[in-house]
Amino acid sequence: MRKSPGAPGRPALPMEEAVGAAIRELRQREGLTLAQVSEQAGISRGMLSKIENGQTSAGMDTLGRIARALGVSMSMLFSKYDVASSAAQHIKRGAGMEVVRRGTKSGHTYHLLAYDQGPVKLFEPFLITMTDDTEQYPTFQHPGTELLYMLEGVIEYRCGQSTYVLEPGDALTFQGEVPHGPHRLLQCPIRFLSFTVYPRGAAE
Repeated sequence: MRKSPGAPGRPALPMEEAVGAAIRELRQREGLTLAQVSEQAGISRGMLSKIENGQTSAGMDTLGRIARALGVSMSMLFSKYDVASSAAQHIKRGAGMEVVRRGTKSGHTYHLLAYDQGPVKLFEPFLITMTDDTEQYPTFQHPGTELLYMLEGVIEYRCGQSTYVLEPGDALTFQGEVPHGPHRLLQCPIRFLSFTVYPRGAAE
């Protein structure tokens, strides 16, 4: 069994349970009811209850709305996860939190591989999997610089007016403000790492 860093003999909480416990503690500390927070966050009371009890994963957008409803930064929601007492974050294979992002409905699966612990998000590392050769590909634009690193499959990726064929071992770096996104899936399944580094204050 994996142990929490700095807490010998104490089993680590699964990520969903740790996030849910932190949300429940923050809500109760402020004397707020499930109904009050769910209404302010724009989600159902039942969904909030499931999140608090670690029965379901929540997308980053949902967690952001819950954090705003509680008046805290998103990093506070991960305060009970087992990274706070260590200088490093260790995410085991397959343990990255699956989150909802633009492109999810187009057959993309996003696993967040690390969490910034400060009040301002400085970077986002994702493992992205694409298995559905759909014709509806999203276009992305965001602050910061993004690096893609191919692990499996072959994809034609569009960045501005240019397209690039990416194979395992290839890397592509570009400014996030330039419109970008998948153009064609040439060989599925496709897996690649996406690292985005944000300028300070540019991302919530």
